[in-house]
Amino acid sequence: MQLGPLGFALFFQTRIGPPSLCSAGNGVHRRQAHRQVPPLPLPPHRPVSSPLYPGLTLCLHLALHPPPSLVPSPSAAVASTAPDIAVNFTDGMFKGIYHGKQCHAADIPAVLARAWAAGVDRIIVTGGSLKESREALQIAETDGRLFCTVGVHPTRCGEFEESGDPEGHFQALLALAKEGLDKGKVVAVGECGLDYDRLQFCPADMQKKYFEKQFELAEAVKLPMFLHMRAAGEDFCEIMTRNLHRFPGGVTHSFTDSAEDRDRLLSFEKMFIGVNGCSLKTNENLEVLRGIPVERLMIETDSPYCDIRNTHAGSQYVKSVWPSKKKEKYEPDSTVKGRNEPCLVRQVLEVVAGSKGISDIEGLSRTLYHNTCRLFFPQDLDASANAQLESGTAVQDC
Repeated sequence: MQLGPLGFALFFQTRIGPPSLCSAGNGVHRRQAHRQVPPLPLPPHRPVSSPLYPGLTLCLHLALHPPPSLVPSPSAAVASTAPDIAVNFTDGMFKGIYHGKQCHAADIPAVLARAWAAGVDRIIVTGGSLKESREALQIAETDGRLFCTVGVHPTRCGEFEESGDPEGHFQALLALAKEGLDKGKVVAVGECGLDYDRLQFCPADMQKKYFEKQFELAEAVKLPMFLHMRAAGEDFCEIMTRNLHRFPGGVTHSFTDSAEDRDRLLSFEKMFIGVNGCSLKTNENLEVLRGIPVERLMIETDSPYCDIRNTHAGSQYVKSVWPSKKKEKYEPDSTVKGRNEPCLVRQVLEVVAGSKGISDIEGLSRTLYHNTCRLFFPQDLDASANAQLESGTAVQDC
């Protein structure tokens, strides 16, 4: 088999993993604190057929032999990109459903093929309810590079009491988290937190009650927390402070709040901040981003939402583009216009680098990759790289 430069890059990416400050993992997550695990290549893929996602067994073929338009434009070099820590693969748009209407077939295999071709190494599928968390685990089991979270989003916290047995609902979450942990797939508790922009879905008091309850879940399974904070900085940080003794570390993802809220979060030693297209809309957003040290930063798409649009302040730094089609004219080898997806996490990386004045984008990618390992994949952590990062010499903000 002859491989061109792109084919070789994809083969290297799939079998060896990207060059990074932490070694590529073996797709199995075990919480073994302070134990150094030798670097291992990713295992051969064993796609799992699923009645929910027919055709997912085509992922490997598509990843190794993508059609030309699955590949980024020439302006987007195929290189390592930090993992996408937030993808909502349980959303109807990835099943071809928009506003209740079926527009095309489910296409997670094609979406994954574009992600791997773009250099994305791992993806964390977010769970926002007990039902979604179960589905997220099913999806994560289909590929060694997919992982997931288990938890309840602040706008869905009503499900605890709607179940008629809040404690039983919590125990079901706990059992699911333990099952996923045993399978090496669940890497965080969440998405949980507070969202005061959408109180019409769940009142603040109920959000606070079940946000605090999910610290109990994180403590029980000894996993980090995947957090959501929207227009609720004061109450969020008050609950954080009250539960620091059982906070194992976490990331507040999709951060869009103020510099004051940023600094509150950074005051928690084991807290990271995740950014996506929604974090990069305005010049004020970019100024807030500049104040986040790279060693406390992660990137994500939060797809199918939070894409970077031409009207966003951050778009001036975007270099990578992909062909797209409207959903009504869907083609499997193009992205869907208006639907974000993991391959576009490269754009977030470019905006972070551009707004911070960092010219070494691959060095930044390695640092962000390492941050992700520190929180979600500690078994893959490289001790010497960790020391370098903590000393502040890995990548410097300008």
